[in-house]
Amino acid sequence: MATTRIEFILTRFFRKLWVRAASFAVLGVAIVPLARLIGPLISPDLVALTGAGAVQGILNILASSMLAVTTFSLSIMVSAYSSAAAAVTPRVVTLLMQDRTSQTVLSTFIGAFLFGLVGIIGIEAQAFSQSGLLVLFLTTIVVIALVVVALIRWISHLTSFGRLADSSRRVEEATVHALSTRARFPALGGVPAPAGHDGGAPAGHRALCAPATGYLQHIDMPQLDACAKALVPGQGQKGEFDGAGPVLHVACLPGSFVHPAKPLVWVPASLPEADEAAILQAFSVGDERSFDQDPRFGLCVLCEIAERALSPAVNDPGTAIDILGRSVRILAHWLERKPVAVEYPRVSVPALRIDDLFDDIFPAIARDGAGVFSVQLRLQKSLLALARLSPADFGPGALHQSERALHAAGQASLPPEETAQLEAVANDIRNLAHDTGRGPRVL
Repeated sequence: MATTRIEFILTRFFRKLWVRAASFAVLGVAIVPLARLIGPLISPDLVALTGAGAVQGILNILASSMLAVTTFSLSIMVSAYSSAAAAVTPRVVTLLMQDRTSQTVLSTFIGAFLFGLVGIIGIEAQAFSQSGLLVLFLTTIVVIALVVVALIRWISHLTSFGRLADSSRRVEEATVHALSTRARFPALGGVPAPAGHDGGAPAGHRALCAPATGYLQHIDMPQLDACAKALVPGQGQKGEFDGAGPVLHVACLPGSFVHPAKPLVWVPASLPEADEAAILQAFSVGDERSFDQDPRFGLCVLCEIAERALSPAVNDPGTAIDILGRSVRILAHWLERKPVAVEYPRVSVPALRIDDLFDDIFPAIARDGAGVFSVQLRLQKSLLALARLSPADFGPGALHQSERALHAAGQASLPPEETAQLEAVANDIRNLAHDTGRGPRVL
């Protein structure tokens, strides 16, 4: 469901690599004084039975090796990012940088290095008693075990990290998450704008425009609803909404390119200027699009991967076929949508159109793969699969994309027998879409 602006900022903050690394580093440093505090609680008889005196040599090995491993791991990660940006698309690097496994492994190495370093300093400063050395020794064994597990995970992870298939999977998962969330909350928890609404100014409203130029990344629906609530005079004792309809009308969805002349939201014409800032704070504008509330962005990134694969320099139709399969899986989640549960009745939000989702993925592949029969056939079969899943939802859009792809294939002058196969699949799509109408389908 819709999250607040603070939750959105915190989520993006904790996805950063350095945050987790810093947390593990603090933990590694904190273990050493903790060992010193627990030491007096250890029985002297137990201390005499251990080899705690060897802990300094182990810490020396741990500190020196972890520094080298951390540096090497960082170079591998940077190489993976560069390779993915060059071979896949630069837009996928954001997802790679948020990879939990690589963050945890690297953070473990940094934490172990600092643990060993601080432990050596404590021993040289004679800050530990014999019982404290025992605790430090046992803790060192645990840290070594964690490092070994991290190394094994890292070796396994590197076999696929940043590769084309891995990057495509990450984009697919992010897109599925965004589309599934939108399916459960079609209007981000608000009131869906009427189908076919052109985005013009509602009666008695004026526009609040974007404060900066960039991409709309997030809409704080709870804050918008709170601002609208203050404008509604007829409020029940329990906060029920007694108004005749939405008070605020969101003008564009996350992923839209906005600028100071682009309306973000339509507000009552009588709204005081002093209240405008609180409403505008509900809209997060950044330099890049975000996957979180923008399922169309994921489809655009997948389309970029397919376009690059179909370029003459790469000539990899297999990747384009794989992307088409992923697109069918993603768009199938459109059918998960449920009856609209309005949590913010004072705010209306534009509908997400299935035709727009189709336009994000299929036309470019049809154009760039016009002369590749395998791609054209898979494209037609993908559209047929969607039309069979739900003729009412996908039929008209699938028919439109099928006709565009057939036209592109005709321009490429494919052999007659190949053209006949494409037309046969297109006819099946046409039959399924025949009685479903061609109006825009919305979510």
